[in-house]
Amino acid sequence: MSDAVTTTMTFHPQPRPGAAKPWAFPAPERAELSNGLTVLRCHRPGQQVVAVEINLAAPLEAEPAGLDGIATIMARALSEGTDKHTAEEFAAELERCGATLDAHADHPGVRVSLEVPVSRLPKALGLLADALRAPAFPEGEVERLVRNRLDEIPHELANPARRASMALSKELFPAEARMSRPRQGTQETVEGIDAAAVRAFYEAHVRPSTTTAVVVGDLTGVDLDKALAETLGTWTGGAAEPRPMAPITADDTGRVVIVDRPGAVQTQLLIGRIGADRHDRVWPAQVLGTYCLGGTLTSRLDRVLREEKGYTYGVRAFGQVLRSTAPDASGGATGAAMLAISGSVATEVTGPALEDLWKVLGTLKEEGLTDAERDVAVQNLVGVAPLKYETAAAVAGTLADQVEQHLPDDFQAQLYTRLAETGTVEATAAVVSAFPPDRLVTVLVGDASKIEEPVKTLGIGEVRVIQG
Repeated sequence: MSDAVTTTMTFHPQPRPGAAKPWAFPAPERAELSNGLTVLRCHRPGQQVVAVEINLAAPLEAEPAGLDGIATIMARALSEGTDKHTAEEFAAELERCGATLDAHADHPGVRVSLEVPVSRLPKALGLLADALRAPAFPEGEVERLVRNRLDEIPHELANPARRASMALSKELFPAEARMSRPRQGTQETVEGIDAAAVRAFYEAHVRPSTTTAVVVGDLTGVDLDKALAETLGTWTGGAAEPRPMAPITADDTGRVVIVDRPGAVQTQLLIGRIGADRHDRVWPAQVLGTYCLGGTLTSRLDRVLREEKGYTYGVRAFGQVLRSTAPDASGGATGAAMLAISGSVATEVTGPALEDLWKVLGTLKEEGLTDAERDVAVQNLVGVAPLKYETAAAVAGTLADQVEQHLPDDFQAQLYTRLAETGTVEATAAVVSAFPPDRLVTVLVGDASKIEEPVKTLGIGEVRVIQG
């Protein structure tokens, strides 16, 4: 019989956590090319996929009368061929670089986004520069993009959340304001867009002197100055006068609009008004208070409407900047943010859900937030920031947002400091001011025959039904 084998195990000491490394939002370096194009660069070691964001000063407000949606068509057409490549060749060249190129239009302007492995950055910048410098806007491609956009519109109208957003914008803003109408145009306006109109819009608003490029990634060994000079630096164009921006006005008289969807088993809720943007001193407190109200599954709205009452899978409160400009010499600004609460509930509980939602807002005003709510919000907003900005694209997008909203380059870094310093009383005052129960416009997309009367009994404003 063989002898037993004895095994001895050696236990190593348990690893101890190291000291936390201090984190701050990355600070960019700012420069200007010879053609007037502004460049923000940010070296992020280890980020081998470089993100480039381009801000073009072509706001929706600049779209010609009757041609809402032309900025969207122009943005999509930038990659549909240049003076060097057809649309198919351009797409193939991007693919060879392993790059993706996207573009979209919004109220502040047009944003073009490029992501590419750092080893192919110079080549991809060349393609991007061609798309900005000499887009072909072929008639056939523009016609195709117009048809595609027309095909999208019925689907957007059928989507309850999108339909609610359109109705709220139309309700809040005066009819003559561009913000009152769909960002990407309507069937009537898009049908009137052709290649000549797209070319004219491009020539009127797109030029290097009003463009900013944000470049973020691991730039070790990359001669970015040379790459930019040989690509975006070759783009020529004259200077442009700053475009005056009219102040944003909105009517937040408390009222309810029901977009009728006969037979709908759910009601889509969108409750909103406009409020302070990021230039306002109240912004950090507004962010913190809004997060406590409805920023996560543990926020007040969810605790009541989801956990206690079971009305919904989730309700969110948020602030979204619509357009933002730096204050003028008198200290006034022409920017604003949409402050909103959104979610969906079963048709039969629409009335009770709204009643309880208003009770949450009333209790918030009477009793305020708790220190525990404030502490959790700060931990969630500030503590996860390093994870939120792990990718080059996330950093580039935020820097481009700052450019678009005429904010200083260190705004995001300072915001986290201010959030951490904001107290419970300050956050309470900001969120109560942001969501006054008697100054909210409520849009409901649902079956009017079942929800109109219960909503009328709540007394939250005049109720009007429109066709879905």
